[in-house]
Amino acid sequence: MKGVLGFVMCLGALGCGQKRYDGPRPPVPPRLMPDDSIWYQDISGAPVDPESHTIIEGLGIRGGWGQGRMEIDFALEVLTADESAPMLPFMPARGFYEPDCDLMPVPIPAGGAVEQNPGYTCFNQGDCHLLVQHLPTRRLYEMWHADLTNGFFTGGCLAVWDQSRTYGPDGRGLNCTSADAAGFPIAPLIFTPDEVAGGEIPHAIRFVLPNDRIRKGSYVAPATHSTDAAVGAVDTPPYGARFRLRADFPVDKLPEGPRVVAKAMQKYGMFLADGGNIALTARSDRFSTIKWDWPDGLLLSITDLASLKVTDFEMIDGGPRVPWPGQCTRQQMVVTP
Repeated sequence: MKGVLGFVMCLGALGCGQKRYDGPRPPVPPRLMPDDSIWYQDISGAPVDPESHTIIEGLGIRGGWGQGRMEIDFALEVLTADESAPMLPFMPARGFYEPDCDLMPVPIPAGGAVEQNPGYTCFNQGDCHLLVQHLPTRRLYEMWHADLTNGFFTGGCLAVWDQSRTYGPDGRGLNCTSADAAGFPIAPLIFTPDEVAGGEIPHAIRFVLPNDRIRKGSYVAPATHSTDAAVGAVDTPPYGARFRLRADFPVDKLPEGPRVVAKAMQKYGMFLADGGNIALTARSDRFSTIKWDWPDGLLLSITDLASLKVTDFEMIDGGPRVPWPGQCTRQQMVVTP
């Protein structure tokens, strides 16, 4: 299958000499959460955090982004389920925590897949995220370690988000995790081939760092959680940190696809969401009409943003750091079917 697989072989900034995308410009997809959600806040003029210089310098000393450069992961799927999708009960497996996680049936649309697998079976024992937007109820179901084998459905932490609700700084609950370590939703923060082809990413972007570059023992809103795996010193960012590409970065010198991403980083920024080595997360093109590298030319490759260093960013003011005690207090009733 051409598309995402092509990136494994093409690591050059211009995608092994392929032409740049010049196909149809699709409309920008609708937002997954209400317009007044923090993910859509224009922070191009927001004040810089008092710790910004120290944190950026600390990350630079430690090697910057994971892999030593900004790379893009194209593995996550976001599925859409209508009323025909069966609601399957699941058996909690590793990574399911109470009261953080929701225990309820999950819509499983026909022909879908979990992250980096051909279907709903988690063959590779990776994160195997399952992200499903359920249209009839306007709920977003997000799970990791999802596996459906021979009719038996198991999964790690399931976080169910009400797509009609604007969540406050406490999210689903103070000190509570989700399908991402920071405790906020995944799908609204991953950018799509339709958005890049359409010329605009109208939301903030998810990013990750290695665990030793994430501050130990605290987080900042809108994060609601940290982890024991985060072992970074005081000159590293806490979960929930919102970075902004500096206004003086020459985005107009980038090719069109990378330029769209960079402009979103200047206007909406990006949130530290999880631990890992590949900095940015884009949606897989497996189920989309527009492809990242086919048939109308290259939109974006793994290393198209490798020129962006941590020193090209600043951390905007996120408010007080919240100590993480390791015990979740849900601030709302657990969602019921």
